[in-house]
Amino acid sequence: MTISNQSPQLIDRFGRRVDYLRVSITDRCDFRCVYCMSEKMIFLPRDQVLSLEELYTITKAFAELGVKKIRITGGEPLVRRGALELLENIGKIESLNELVLTTNGSQLEHMAVPLKNAGVKRINISLDTLDVDKFKAITRTGDLRQVLRGIGAANAAGFERIKLNAVILKDKNHQEVVDLVQFAVDKGIDISFIEEMPLGMVSQHDRSASYYSSDCIKADLATQFSLLASTEKTGGPSVYYKVQGTNTRVGFISPHSANFCSTCNRVRLTVEGRLLLCLGNEHSVDLKQIIRANPGDMDILKQTIVAAMLIKPEKHEFNIHEQAVILRHMSVTGG
Repeated sequence: MTISNQSPQLIDRFGRRVDYLRVSITDRCDFRCVYCMSEKMIFLPRDQVLSLEELYTITKAFAELGVKKIRITGGEPLVRRGALELLENIGKIESLNELVLTTNGSQLEHMAVPLKNAGVKRINISLDTLDVDKFKAITRTGDLRQVLRGIGAANAAGFERIKLNAVILKDKNHQEVVDLVQFAVDKGIDISFIEEMPLGMVSQHDRSASYYSSDCIKADLATQFSLLASTEKTGGPSVYYKVQGTNTRVGFISPHSANFCSTCNRVRLTVEGRLLLCLGNEHSVDLKQIIRANPGDMDILKQTIVAAMLIKPEKHEFNIHEQAVILRHMSVTGG
């Protein structure tokens, strides 16, 4: 079977159109965030990880099948050697509307301008706290001042939008949500608050005890800000509000309190080459095996991707009160 190039689309069996691909290009990171990975991570050997050429081939195939937005993630994507060249190549794919990036901000001080020149339109930066000591405790290895300099460099580089991502944990950083929004307002950027997702085994905190809902965050913010409901979307799961009197949007990603599966338009490519059809399930197809067994055969690759839509599940089954059943860490998942 040959895939037609006429208005290609990826449609799952629930009628959802998939036009957004998130790609993990490395499982490695210079931070060790407590909700993301174990303190003593064992990283994948090089031969188990997709090469830069393989990553480009797969992203090109998705673009030819109608995907309009590609987000590059990690681990920390900018610690991978050759990441900038890969971004430049993906950025040249004419049918793409957006190439975007999620980063911890540690490399932005010197990479913001090259990333902008490579075609990255928007950038998400993880920032869970503005307290130096808390930042060190949450990231285990990170330097808040380095990240803040990176945010400043990204702001100066002129990306279309910059958004902060904050995972909020009760009694760790939930008291800072007002300060984080004020920081975003002062910088003229956006921010999204994320309910923790139970991926991978972690030992440093109890996810059930640390859970802090989006509704709790909204109530905290209402003491200082007027949030106006917005219909704006960026292609992801955030539900946005405008901070009255500012250009800042506040988003909420609520996998537990406001399940967003019915409108899911996303799939993920893991660093090992698994096409993951749902963040909260293990339904997947091994694209690495396909491209290594059939080098240069784009038709077989695209046929495999199209067929994979038939196993995309209807929804995830996250339960913050149970031990994680998804054993892979977020760092290998693709954001």
